[in-house]
Amino acid sequence: MEETEDSERAEDAALDAYSRLVTGVAARVLPAVAALSVRTARGAGAGSAVVIGPDGLLLTSAHVVQGASGGVAAFGDGTETRFRVVGADPLSDLAVLRADESGVPPVELGDADRLRIGQLVVAVGNPMGLAGSVTAGVVSGLGRSLPARDGRLVRLIEDVIQTDAALNPGNSGGALADSAGRVVGVNTAVAGYGLGLAVPVNPTTRQIVADLTDAGRVRRAWLGVAGAPAPLPPEVTARTGQRRGLRVVEVVPGSPAGVAGIYLGDVIVSAGGRPVQDGQSLQRLMLGPAIGVRLPVTLLRKGAYVDVVAVPTELGSR
Repeated sequence: MEETEDSERAEDAALDAYSRLVTGVAARVLPAVAALSVRTARGAGAGSAVVIGPDGLLLTSAHVVQGASGGVAAFGDGTETRFRVVGADPLSDLAVLRADESGVPPVELGDADRLRIGQLVVAVGNPMGLAGSVTAGVVSGLGRSLPARDGRLVRLIEDVIQTDAALNPGNSGGALADSAGRVVGVNTAVAGYGLGLAVPVNPTTRQIVADLTDAGRVRRAWLGVAGAPAPLPPEVTARTGQRRGLRVVEVVPGSPAGVAGIYLGDVIVSAGGRPVQDGQSLQRLMLGPAIGVRLPVTLLRKGAYVDVVAVPTELGSR
C-alpha cells in the first residue's frame, strides 16, 4: 500500500513539474507571438509570427505572407498593428516582417543544433483562428528534409525538426520553444496526424534572417556541382572518423567547380574545412558569405587525396 502511495506521489510531482515547465515557457513566449492576417489576390490568409527584435521585427513562414506586401498583426494583449514584409525566402520558408508599432519584448533565440530526440518542446501559435494556443510535446525526429520551391528552383530545407506537439493550420510561422523558453524553430507545416515540422533556428537560418533584414533577400552561392552520398574507404574512415563523402555526378561546364578542377567521379570529403557527407552538408555552406571567397575542397580521386580551391559565384548571376 505504501509503495502504491509513494508511486502516486512521485507521478503527481512529475506532472506538477511538467505543468510548471510548460506554463513557464508559455508565459515567456506567448506575449511575443502575433496572429497575422493577410490579403492577397488569392484571398485572405492567416498565420503566426514571433517578435525577434526590439524595433518591431518579426519572424514568420514565407508561405504565410506569400503574395502579400503587408497585413495586420494582433498580439495577445489586444494590441493590433499593421506590418510590412521586409523580405521573404521561399527556399527556407522564412520571412521577416516589421510592425508599425510594437512595444513587445523579443523572444530569446536558441540553437536547434543542440536539440536531442525526446526533448520537450512547446509550440505557440494561432491555429484555426484560436489566438494564443499552446501545445507541448517532444522532439520526435531530427535531420528531416522538407522540399521548398521558388519558381523553377527547388531546394531542400535541411535539419527540419519533427515534433508531436499538435500543429494545425494557423500555427505556421509560430514559435517552437525549448524548456528554457528559447525559440528553436519556426513551425512550418503539418505533415499528418500527430506530426508537425519546424524550420530550425541555427547558424544557417540566423544568416538567412540577417540577409532578409538587411537586404530583403537571401544571396546564395553557386558551385555548379551535384552529387550523391557515397561510402568512404575504410582507411579514410579510420583516419577521419567520416563514413561518407559526396560523389560528384554532375559538374556544370565553366562553373566554379569545373574551373577549380572537380571532375565526375571525384568524392568530396570536405569543403571549407568542414566534412561533406551529403548534398545538404555542401548546401549549408552556400550562403552569401561564401560568394567570391576561396573555398578549399578536399577530394578523393582514384584512392588519392586531391586538394583544389573553388570560388563560388552568386546564384542567379551566371
